Amino acid sequence: MAAGAGLLRALGLAALLLPAVPRGPPGGAERRCFCQVTGHIDDCTCDVETIDAFNNYKLFPRLNELLESDYFRYYKVNLKKPCPFWNDNSHCGIRDCAVKPCPTDEVPDGIRSASYKYSEEANNHAEECEEANRLGAVDESLSKETQRAMLQWTRHDDSSDSFCEADDIHSPDAEYVDLLLNPERYTGYKGPDAWKIWNSIYEENCFKPQNVKRPLAPGRGESRHMFYKWLKGVCIEKRAFYKLISGLHASINIHLSARYLLQDTWSEKKWGPNVTEFQQRFDEVLTRGEGPRRLKNLYFLYLIELRALSKVLPFFERPGFQLYTGNKSHDAEIKNLLLEILHLAKSFPLHFDENSFFAGNKKEAAKLKEEFRLHFKNITRIMDCVGCFKCRLWGKLQTQGLGTVLKILFSENLIGKIPESGPSYGFRLTRQEIVALFNAFGRVSTSVRELENFRNILRNMQ
Repeated sequence: MAAGAGLLRALGLAALLLPAVPRGPPGGAERRCFCQVTGHIDDCTCDVETIDAFNNYKLFPRLNELLESDYFRYYKVNLKKPCPFWNDNSHCGIRDCAVKPCPTDEVPDGIRSASYKYSEEANNHAEECEEANRLGAVDESLSKETQRAMLQWTRHDDSSDSFCEADDIHSPDAEYVDLLLNPERYTGYKGPDAWKIWNSIYEENCFKPQNVKRPLAPGRGESRHMFYKWLKGVCIEKRAFYKLISGLHASINIHLSARYLLQDTWSEKKWGPNVTEFQQRFDEVLTRGEGPRRLKNLYFLYLIELRALSKVLPFFERPGFQLYTGNKSHDAEIKNLLLEILHLAKSFPLHFDENSFFAGNKKEAAKLKEEFRLHFKNITRIMDCVGCFKCRLWGKLQTQGLGTVLKILFSENLIGKIPESGPSYGFRLTRQEIVALFNAFGRVSTSVRELENFRNILRNMQ
């Protein structure tokens, strides 16, 4: 916790601030957190062990390398948008809540120029460029390719396919942030303010009846049986929605536990895994059985996001698509790495089958899909109510990433029609969506990797 130098000088002091953790024989702590986090994942054909092996030893190292590249490390975000749901202008005063934006000259020219360079073949379509000029829709100094793309993309952005309340990146308040210099980690932001955010997400946006209360809600701890009876009784879409949000919540809590401020002195800060914090959030005894369920939902989220990556491969493997930063040779290397990751994702043997989603009566399915979209879009708007700016940054990025995942999964027909050459107008992803998509999956992949570390630590605890 970083409210001042010396507030947390060592992990031992951090542990004193938390309720006592049950002790037992070696391996007992591991069993309490992970005994149920094994085997089959509900509503899926996959199991935890397959994901662990695939992620930790095949995908995670490559994905980590990708996210360190210039294209993926810079994310444009507006952290000054007011909360749309309640009047609360208070912001976290803890210094580790702060976000340091990038000076303009540090962002690669190709990214700052907002130039979307996909294919030279687009220059052949002069008629749409002429229409753009007549409408005054774009700056005439832009290439014909860019004019045509911007015109088509503006039309597409007006459609109802978006699952996110995306920031206006052209707003004066929108700034580039270097994600590597502003890592997601424990900031000290917790208590009533943080609870209010998650309570709003779960209580108002997860399709849950008002009379059914979440497990471990204050003063409502006896509702677990009723809650899971309700959850099992709803359609797969609503059940999946809850598990996605729970999995995202679990992933964030793992990051905060894995990068905890262990020492804060005038000379240095030391960050690392706080086992006590992890147990408070996931130990079966301390969470009355909830912790392992949360971790299982993390794996469900992983499968959903991995499935989207396997589905979106045709969009990225077109010859004309570029991850454009202005450094041509480096951009080519990063695209090759990206395609390697996407092909690896596609090779996963036990993908989630999204064909079961919205597969009933067409009219009812369309209505449910629209509810699904609006509920998630509402969650992305709640991120502007987070008082800690660093938490807000990563919350906005991860919800936009998950929203992009849903957009991909619900656009399978459009993706299947993408031409091998030339721009794709039926389906497209902006640079913001691309950066959010892969960084969000990077966060989930990191969480799965961190679980192995915590499992090993707990296994050796006395």
